Amino acid sequence: MNLEKQKNQLQTETSPYLLQHAGNPVNWMAWNKETLTTAKTENKLMIVSIGYAACHWCHVMEHESFENQEVANVMNQDYISVKVDREERPDIDQIYINAVQLMTGGAGWPLNVVTLPDGRPVWGGTYFKKEQWIEALQQIQQVYKDTPEKLEEYAKKLEDGIKSMDLIELNTEETDFSSFDTTSLIEKWSRNFDHRFGGYKQAPKFMMPNNYQFLLRYGAQNNNKTLLEYVEKTLTQMAYGGIYDAIGGGFSRYSVDQKWHVPHFEKMLYDNAQLVSLYSKAYAQSKNPLYKEVVEETLQFVSETLTNNEGAFYSSLDADSETASGQLKEGAYYIYSKKELQQLIKEDFEIFKEYYNVNDFGIWEEGNYVLIRDKSDARIAETFSISVETLQKKKKDWKQILLTYRNKRPKPRLDDKTLTSWNGLMLKGYVDAYKAFQNKEYLEAALQNAHFIKEKQLQDDGALFHNYKNGKSTINGYLEDYAAVIEAFIALYQATLDESWLHSSKKMADYAFQYFYDDEKHMFYFTSSKDDKLMTRMFEYRDNVIPASNSIMAKNLFKLSRYYNDEQYKATAKQMLTNVLKELSSYPIGFSNWLNLLTNYKSKFYETVIMGDNAPEKTKEINKKYLPNTLLAGSTKASDLFLLQNRFVKDETLIYVCIDNTCKLPVSEIKKAIKTIKKN
Repeated sequence: MNLEKQKNQLQTETSPYLLQHAGNPVNWMAWNKETLTTAKTENKLMIVSIGYAACHWCHVMEHESFENQEVANVMNQDYISVKVDREERPDIDQIYINAVQLMTGGAGWPLNVVTLPDGRPVWGGTYFKKEQWIEALQQIQQVYKDTPEKLEEYAKKLEDGIKSMDLIELNTEETDFSSFDTTSLIEKWSRNFDHRFGGYKQAPKFMMPNNYQFLLRYGAQNNNKTLLEYVEKTLTQMAYGGIYDAIGGGFSRYSVDQKWHVPHFEKMLYDNAQLVSLYSKAYAQSKNPLYKEVVEETLQFVSETLTNNEGAFYSSLDADSETASGQLKEGAYYIYSKKELQQLIKEDFEIFKEYYNVNDFGIWEEGNYVLIRDKSDARIAETFSISVETLQKKKKDWKQILLTYRNKRPKPRLDDKTLTSWNGLMLKGYVDAYKAFQNKEYLEAALQNAHFIKEKQLQDDGALFHNYKNGKSTINGYLEDYAAVIEAFIALYQATLDESWLHSSKKMADYAFQYFYDDEKHMFYFTSSKDDKLMTRMFEYRDNVIPASNSIMAKNLFKLSRYYNDEQYKATAKQMLTNVLKELSSYPIGFSNWLNLLTNYKSKFYETVIMGDNAPEKTKEINKKYLPNTLLAGSTKASDLFLLQNRFVKDETLIYVCIDNTCKLPVSEIKKAIKTIKKN
């Protein structure tokens, strides 16, 4: 059989997800003008099938249906079939996710939608078995042939419903942020806290880093010990759980159970990026050594597995990998039988067994174990009458033995495309880790990635590309790209005092105002006005596993307004927050990044300015502290930057603590400056 002849149009794409389907007998096409024109010209219904490279059920449906000639015959005869990588085209994905949610009450991936030739959806769902899929496609085609007006009528109603979703209204009410009742909101929120295993009382369990970023800040600033204990419980249990790769570092997507034990084994860059930031900040606040271990091991994983030689970060590792028999199985790379572990660990097995629960607590399925902890190092050391230092050495040995062993197994597939928004998140993760731990390697990795973005993804006019693969960037940036990179560059400035990163941030913000901003709603669209028009142009404003692009942008404008004394930035950030307040009050879990911004207004927020020859050293010192209510600026010489003007005194290094650029008398000791900030 000549496989080359079977290849469809996806063979010219760069997305690993699309390339996975290039050998299917389905005549897949990519989403582009030519494909959409073909559907209209031939007056054929379209199948829009959306997924991503690390998606387990996407692989299942591909194997059962899209690799099957019988299914392909049905699809090829009556439909134009379009494959979409949701990570490359989140704009398309969101429209059809909303459509399927309206049709069925839920949605996920793989996402499979049938549309009219113009792209308006008429039917959809997620995973379908082969027989269901064939039957549905044949029935819909028959309706289209006999009574197309029925589909047209339904498409119009569904289109109206989609356009009404994710709308945001301008809130013109006078709002006093300082009087907002955060206490009652958190009391209501806390009813769903799981105080045994952390996270929320539900399964599956997602990590939601931005939730805990806010709760950590609120607990620290308000000396709320109950809340801090809950955040610590959550971070500890996630690090103990099977969701964290105890051998190779890094977190999986989510756990299917309440105790963070059995993960959905895919590893996504965006999860690990945000969790590095979260654990770094939590370490700065508590100095818990477990958090440092998690950050070190996760960044080791990112460096070795998800980083290319340009300093760019790849997207993900697949959930599935091959077993010894050659079958694809979820988690095959990460799991062990008791017999394997006994043979590998040998005389230390009794301690290892207790440490990683090779027992009823740690068993998964088919006699396999997903390593999970439930005791601290100190407690295990006490149980076996050894020192913590001895246990740490044993742990290091165990990890090396098991890592060497599992690296002989077939590895999960790598999605080696680069997404600008996710790179921004990971860049900020490295910066936050550098601030907390002052490891120069973290700063070097951050700078290399920042230069990659600046040289390959950022254009002269402030525009960004969204994707990068094999030296090519082909998709215009979305708001998420601007928001994430601006935030990361601001953080990089605060770590290096190199103003070029700040100026690049401003340039991108100004570009976003020109091409993404809605003057009526005072919010930013997800897509640029330069992009081809889709069915609707939406605002992304609800925080999810990744914070909403509008919430990140509002926080960016809050900071940039202080750096540049920019009234438009200042007013826009306030109005954006005002617009979401009503919905925020009833659903805090979906607005935690907005709540972080709200806290800037509710309590004192400081600008800390360090000027003089020793500014870099004092900057390092202050960055090690957990100070979420301050913005840092500084220089070793005189500067025209608004916050730095007229503050340089030769042969002195002075620290100014200011609120809205009104400053207390400068001090030379970091301790005194920190004392002022922590008074709050």
